[in-house]
Amino acid sequence: MQSELEEPSELRREPKKDLSSVDEPATPMGTNVWTESGTATSVKEDEDPAANLFPPALPQPRICMWKYLDIHSMHRLEKTANVEEMREVLAQLLGLGWPEPNLRDAITLDLFSHALIFCREQGFSLEQTSTACALLQDLHKACVATPLGNVEECYRYFTSVLFCHGVRRPPFSINLFEEEQLMALADYVVNTYFRHFKLYKYVFTPQVRLDLSLTYKGLQTPKLWPEDETGQTSILREYIKTQLNKKLGQLQELVEERFKASEERLSSKLTALEQPFQPPPGKGKNKTK
Repeated sequence: MQSELEEPSELRREPKKDLSSVDEPATPMGTNVWTESGTATSVKEDEDPAANLFPPALPQPRICMWKYLDIHSMHRLEKTANVEEMREVLAQLLGLGWPEPNLRDAITLDLFSHALIFCREQGFSLEQTSTACALLQDLHKACVATPLGNVEECYRYFTSVLFCHGVRRPPFSINLFEEEQLMALADYVVNTYFRHFKLYKYVFTPQVRLDLSLTYKGLQTPKLWPEDETGQTSILREYIKTQLNKKLGQLQELVEERFKASEERLSSKLTALEQPFQPPPGKGKNKTK
């Protein structure tokens, strides 16, 4: 299943371990956000990602082979005999809860387990499978980095990273995938992830609420009633309620009068239509010579 690549020796070397290794599991996804410099920084628990109204800048497209799942992790996944065992190993590598994950961990585990099954069905090598998972993970990070809508930006970022692995132009891109494989991977991501883009954003991002307050220049600030003047406040409230009821009664009487007048006009027209037609005198008789 593993195939040799024609890239330079610099690309063949195993990169430095980033998020996953045999002994040190990866940090759970959703704890990093992208900064303007293109690097991922951790978000503190007391910080609210929804405080910024502008979506963060996406990182520059780069080669992501062995980025999250290194060669040792891929060998562990390759040795699994069934789907349940594969999910267990994948949860350990990604730092997800097992065997009773929470809602977000369960969704993340389903996302990557189905991606691995797709790669096996397509006959991808270990390098290609690791790259496909890294593409999907970077796309997921870009999606959950902001609660605002950024589906177009994420799609452009995904296609840019995808082409970094389809054209031989080192050190910027490599020809890791064939054209048919690129098309199959792009169709899979579009049909699985982008079709449920809003659902992923709803689950993994906080809800945004807008508290709007208007301040007009040149107007005096209204004075609030003191807390000890509850009696005057109740009198004012009762007065306003009485005036509103009075105005509503007058408006109701006016509407009833207009409705009654309209009904009378309609009745008169119907009465005129029900009367038999009588031709005017002189027009229906024959003229005598």
